[in-house]
Amino acid sequence: MPGNDATSKLADGTEISGEKPQAAPSPASAQSPAKTALRSGFLPLFARCVLAAAFLYMGMHKVLNPPEFLKLVEQYKLTNNYLILNSVAAALPWFEVFCGLLLLTGVAVRGAALVILAMLLPFSLVVLKRALIMASAQGLAFCAVQFDCGCGSGEIVICHKLIENCGLMLIAVWLIFCPPQKLALRYSLFPS
Repeated sequence: MPGNDATSKLADGTEISGEKPQAAPSPASAQSPAKTALRSGFLPLFARCVLAAAFLYMGMHKVLNPPEFLKLVEQYKLTNNYLILNSVAAALPWFEVFCGLLLLTGVAVRGAALVILAMLLPFSLVVLKRALIMASAQGLAFCAVQFDCGCGSGEIVICHKLIENCGLMLIAVWLIFCPPQKLALRYSLFPS
């Protein structure tokens, strides 16, 4: 009987298979876990939260102890002008807290990440300079140098602080160039 086999012929002679065609694998199932995490918004959200937590902690520690932070800023000997020193000691902690809150809420993520990068880069260079001066003056290995950099962690090994800052800068750069996220209220200030 012609209808019992897996194929049948139409009136024009075209064969039809009785088997259902298999669907091609969807692109979503073939993606790597990293791309899936990026598209789901988890990875950018995690990066935002890490950077926000770091800056909220550092900023609030400075806000709650302004005289202590002013003394730490003076130790870098960037200027002898007390107006500038007091202005930096008063404004910088609030910038850190504000940027942390922006990242946490997902508002102006690129702008906040850019401001954080603009704060981290010169700070890291100043810490590096001070550590090099201390290492040469005291005859210490560079990674043996310890001092309170003003971040709220107390006296720390400077190699560890510089590595931490490099990691935070990489996260900030990644957030600047990361595609807009689903889990952000408003990723950039200006619509694309």
